Amino acid sequence: MSDNELFALSPLDGRYARAVDPLREYLSEYALIRDRVGVEIAYLRALSQRTPWVRKLTPAEDQFLLSILELFSSSPAQRVQRLERDTRHDVKAVEYFLRERLEGTSLADVIPWLHFGLTSEDINQTAIAFELFEARDAVLLPALEQIFMQLKLLAQTHAATPMLARTHGQPAVPTTLGKELANFYARLRVQATRLHEHKFTAKLTGAVGNFNALVAAAPAFDWLGFHSQFLESIGLAPWRYTTQLMPYDNWIQYFDTLRLTNAILLDLTADIWRYISDDWLKQKTQTGEIGSSTMPQKVNPIDFENAEGNLGIANALLEFYARKLPISRLQRDLSDSTVRRTFGVALGHSVVAWQSVARGLEKIEPNAEKMRATLDAHWEIVAEGAQTILRAAGIGDAYEQLKNLTRGKVLNRNAYLAWVDALPLPDSIREQLRALTPTSYLGLAEQLTRRALEE
Repeated sequence: MSDNELFALSPLDGRYARAVDPLREYLSEYALIRDRVGVEIAYLRALSQRTPWVRKLTPAEDQFLLSILELFSSSPAQRVQRLERDTRHDVKAVEYFLRERLEGTSLADVIPWLHFGLTSEDINQTAIAFELFEARDAVLLPALEQIFMQLKLLAQTHAATPMLARTHGQPAVPTTLGKELANFYARLRVQATRLHEHKFTAKLTGAVGNFNALVAAAPAFDWLGFHSQFLESIGLAPWRYTTQLMPYDNWIQYFDTLRLTNAILLDLTADIWRYISDDWLKQKTQTGEIGSSTMPQKVNPIDFENAEGNLGIANALLEFYARKLPISRLQRDLSDSTVRRTFGVALGHSVVAWQSVARGLEKIEPNAEKMRATLDAHWEIVAEGAQTILRAAGIGDAYEQLKNLTRGKVLNRNAYLAWVDALPLPDSIREQLRALTPTSYLGLAEQLTRRALEE
């Protein structure tokens, strides 16, 4: 750990720095400066290519503009920061940086077209939308895919492994370990699809959202069409109805999907923590690892506990965005700007949590012997099936009979079979009841598991 990490205030820049390194490429201050530069360059090129006023650039000039972005590094980013200290304006600093790069070149005559007719939020919101888009595809979805791989493998392997299910914390009916994990797999897949299909919006509508400056300069030009074509060309969706700010509704929908994804994972970690606590799941030990400073026998579910904490931090921020960002005084205020700078924090804690979940899933394995022993100790859990068989045979008080036999009681095999044998029933019905066992009364658990993993 470097001194910078050692003295970091945020664990994302300290303890978890390596885990979130890939996100820095998309959601750091450096990335925001770079992507502002990228939007300004893309806009200038679009003016040249799609309007009659900016001259056509030569291939060499076009490549020079592209090279400013392709070769962008910490040195030019620091130059932008120095300009910002003088101007006290982050976007104007980007414009001045580009002016410096174009002065003394054949592109000097197009300098007046830099940032032409735009407001700062046209650049900022477009750059941030692009960052969210790229971070999702490059970092978030691959991290989530690791969880899918682990869940799928465990669910496939243990699709038929019987285990006790609980409702209200009480022994209920049997299920399988694979089916329980497939439930989470199916839920997460829905959210992953929504994340993948989300189209981020941006805008180039000017200082109050009406294209005022652009229309003043060129009233006959189709600025709405230009706006749509430009944003779509960089993978974003145009949003036309804005103040100085594009409303954050679209981004909040994305964050809400992330928040639901994290909530599902919180549900998963809570269940697995309980299974480990019940000794139904064991964790593979690692050489040199210590579970307690004083209790040498312990193997803590640390990955799932770390995930739970980081998921909670991430969701606290994601929930705050949903409350804060839809509201901006009149045309806008700057309170959203400082909030946007925390997007990387929320996504960073999500990624740390997802990595912990994947790591934890890789280390667990069922304690089949303990799971079967638990099932065998609770024959009362077949009461649901037994009373349903009796009801299908026309016995009207079937539920009441099973209630009297089992409610608030723990039944063993002998007690259950003694009850079955004492019933005045046809042999065929009696055999159905005798065939019910805690390890066989599984319904369609295995088939549902297979189907969930195939869809």
